[in-house]
Amino acid sequence: MVTVGILALQGDVAEHVRALEESGARAVLVRRQSELDAVDGLVIPGGESTTMSNLLLSFGLFDPLSKKIADGMPVYGTCAGMIMLATHILDGRDDQRSFAAIDMVVRRNAFGRQVDSYEEDLFIDGIEGAPFPAVFLRAPWVESVGNDVKVLARAGNLPDGPIVAVRSGQAMATSFHPEIGSDWRFHDLFVRMIRGEA
Repeated sequence: MVTVGILALQGDVAEHVRALEESGARAVLVRRQSELDAVDGLVIPGGESTTMSNLLLSFGLFDPLSKKIADGMPVYGTCAGMIMLATHILDGRDDQRSFAAIDMVVRRNAFGRQVDSYEEDLFIDGIEGAPFPAVFLRAPWVESVGNDVKVLARAGNLPDGPIVAVRSGQAMATSFHPEIGSDWRFHDLFVRMIRGEA
């Protein structure tokens, strides 16, 4: 059984624990380096990306996590977690840091404010079956990606719609919150990535 950490500084931590356990993984909370060193992969949940960046620095986790990601540890970022994995952030603060794990330009709060949150069914490249129920909460989107980044989904299922799910090697990110609801297919995909099965 793989052990998957959830960065537990803020965000939908409990929901990710449930989704990972439903996907056959052992889920643990990560707040310090000793906990980070004990996991096979890590989920960076939603929340507020500038706050998350500052908390990572305050907890002394930013550099150790950055090194583990650079060394190939599987990582999955949702919403603010997507922002944390980007190489470039639009509409971010000047002091905001990210891990540059996926060659992409991400725009913060691209879908609007909290009142503009919505849900839609998306067809996901690499996930079989019915469309995935994607919940967008003050979500970012991806403005552009590098050549090594695979686009998994676009808003509205449109060929030119905003990019909302990507994967690059052992790193994956979604604009939306797959931990909300009861469809665990994204978490199952991440667990299979960690096992080397996807």
